[in-house]
Amino acid sequence: MLLSVSNLSKKYGDFLAVNDISFSIKEGEIFGFLGLNGAGKTTTLRMLAGILEPSEGEIIIGGHNLALNPIEAKKITGYIPDRPYLYPKLTGQEFLQFIGDLYELPRKEIPEKISFLLKEYSLTEWAHELIESYSHGMRQRLATCAALLHEPKFLIVDEPMVGLDPQGARFLKNSFKEYAKNGMGILLSTHSLNVAEEITDRLAIIHKGKILIQGTLSEIRSQSGKEGLNIEDLFLELTSYDSRSP
Repeated sequence: MLLSVSNLSKKYGDFLAVNDISFSIKEGEIFGFLGLNGAGKTTTLRMLAGILEPSEGEIIIGGHNLALNPIEAKKITGYIPDRPYLYPKLTGQEFLQFIGDLYELPRKEIPEKISFLLKEYSLTEWAHELIESYSHGMRQRLATCAALLHEPKFLIVDEPMVGLDPQGARFLKNSFKEYAKNGMGILLSTHSLNVAEEITDRLAIIHKGKILIQGTLSEIRSQSGKEGLNIEDLFLELTSYDSRSP
């Protein structure tokens, strides 16, 4: 198993943001993580990326316990946050060089890897422009390049389609499918139920810090007794959200 999450919790004072959740992801699998705002999605992803320390529970990535061997676990993990922080006074090329140095990639290999990713994500002509001049979509693509530079086995993605035009969103979806075909495991947190239905192999629905249900879409329909519902109605039913409210 590429990722194993066991009894994971995160408390802020008396507030339990993530409450005893467990799930796993295999190599080559795209796992969807769905929930309303404030459900605990981003908190969970930040714990998996090693940014937040869990209050309880265990995270194993590629056989490495994140708490005991954080460097080894992070070496095989890529993270695309919902609001990536990029250094605006660096060029795209300089930023990726900086990321390559952080991951201690061989200096001779970094330029080739950067060139490939900039071309793949249509940023070559902007490589030597300051990031402060990039559009939102370009910054999102650059953050994706940074997450992929060290060729991770496990990729964490938080709301990747926000602010992307239809062409950019389609490209990113196709890219994720291709990465999974090549063995990468992907955890995809998204508000877009259509995206989840289109590209995920399995998914979990988290609500108020707890995972309500997980499995393939057909398994979730069967477990919940909602075989006839589309993914949007199923999600709203399970999260007890009143779709008639403004």
